[in-house]
Amino acid sequence: MTAEPRTYEVRTYGCQMNVHDSERLGGLLEDAGYVAAPAGDVADVVVFNTCAVRENADNKLYGNLGHLAPVKAAKPGMQIAVGGCLAQKDRSTITAKAPWVDVVFGTHNIGSLPALLDRARALEEAQVEILESLEVFPSTLPTKRDSAYAAWVSISVGCNNTCTFCIVPALRGKEKDRRPGEILAEINALVGEGVTEVTLLGQNVNAYGVEFGDREAFSKLLRACGEIEGLERVRFTSPHPAEFTDDVIAAMAETPNVMPSLHMPLQSGSSRLLKEMRRSYRQSKFLGIIDRVREAIPDAAITTDIIVGFPGETEEDFLETLHVVREARFSGAFTFQYSKRPGTPAADLPDQISPEVVKDRYGRLVDLVNEIAWDENKQLVGRTVELMVAEGEGRKDAATHRLSGRAPDNRLVHFSAVLSEAASVEAAGEAIRPGDMVTVTITQAAPHHLIADGEIESVRRTRAGDAWDLRQGRAAAPAGVGLGMPSIGVPAPLPEAPACG
Repeated sequence: MTAEPRTYEVRTYGCQMNVHDSERLGGLLEDAGYVAAPAGDVADVVVFNTCAVRENADNKLYGNLGHLAPVKAAKPGMQIAVGGCLAQKDRSTITAKAPWVDVVFGTHNIGSLPALLDRARALEEAQVEILESLEVFPSTLPTKRDSAYAAWVSISVGCNNTCTFCIVPALRGKEKDRRPGEILAEINALVGEGVTEVTLLGQNVNAYGVEFGDREAFSKLLRACGEIEGLERVRFTSPHPAEFTDDVIAAMAETPNVMPSLHMPLQSGSSRLLKEMRRSYRQSKFLGIIDRVREAIPDAAITTDIIVGFPGETEEDFLETLHVVREARFSGAFTFQYSKRPGTPAADLPDQISPEVVKDRYGRLVDLVNEIAWDENKQLVGRTVELMVAEGEGRKDAATHRLSGRAPDNRLVHFSAVLSEAASVEAAGEAIRPGDMVTVTITQAAPHHLIADGEIESVRRTRAGDAWDLRQGRAAAPAGVGLGMPSIGVPAPLPEAPACG
């Protein structure tokens, strides 16, 4: 009698690079004969892909490991693995604090996971393997993608910057670039599978090419993406202002499938603090980039990352940050209260700011960011936009009888599921699927999303929608507009943790 295959679950924390790595971990495990655990079941193998940037990341990991200890004790043969940035940093500390962990692996050897699990099971002892340099480029590993229609494509790993608040370069290593031909071959293969949107991913994407000596390699890559038939949307994250050059702006403006959205991390508006952060640019340079992007791409939506309460931040420094927010008019911002990260230079700086002051400044910043984002969104009311229908991004869609999608500028739009007469003809009685394209008119704005409550004006069924159908195990979608879409969706457009840019 054939034994049932072992099941797995990957729990991901942190930025898009971790999401990208988790897709590879899933692919590796399935390639080794594991199957994804059904929702609600306890998996035979639970993998934590950790982050070392988010506040209290270690406490959250050990808390989760603690919850699993009795579960593992009651489930013979269960294994727990810990990888990612925190594993690279803490190494054998993890098994010392949580001896029921079976495998610890680092950011440079995710391809070793299946073998380490086998070895731990055979030897009945924990396996810790942390490499100091990249073993295999993650994008060459098998992949289990969450989305049928959108994909991450890693163009580089590691970072050559030395920002004093960031530990990622120490954990991911120096920048290593993939060759353009390898990247384009992967994108072409993805398009062949039905993917119509890719996000180029790197710790500092616009430094791409430094390893092989081409300073315009990233802009050339964007233009090359424009030549790929069937690729409708190209995005990238995250660039660094110090190395963001005009050839990239030109490539964005002149390549039709490169979307008018840009995530440009600010971190602080104070030139004095930027120097302390080792950010290699100043306020004037940052605002100059924003001005040139808006001149070349008037409809661009620009988002950012901002840290409040960096050591030594004065009220005047904070007011400089508010000034940049007003001038740049971001469509959104990921805002963070500074907290010490062990192993970073900033953790040892004097003049750490009191929590009360940080909290006050943070509240004022969030209020201003939301006010400006709302004002910017209000300017779009009445505008007609083409959306890529998204999966799992509208948590209230079932209750509101709406669907959700992303505009070209990456704004999230919740839209009515009612078809106009013309759209009904185009849909031909079929469901609107994730990956399909619809045209709607914006009727209402909120700080973090838009609403289109009129009828859907047109529907364009796509190969991406066909790919989504195939994932559901059917060749064609059922008649009518589906509202109960599954919760696993397109890669999040922005990180939940500070970008390394």
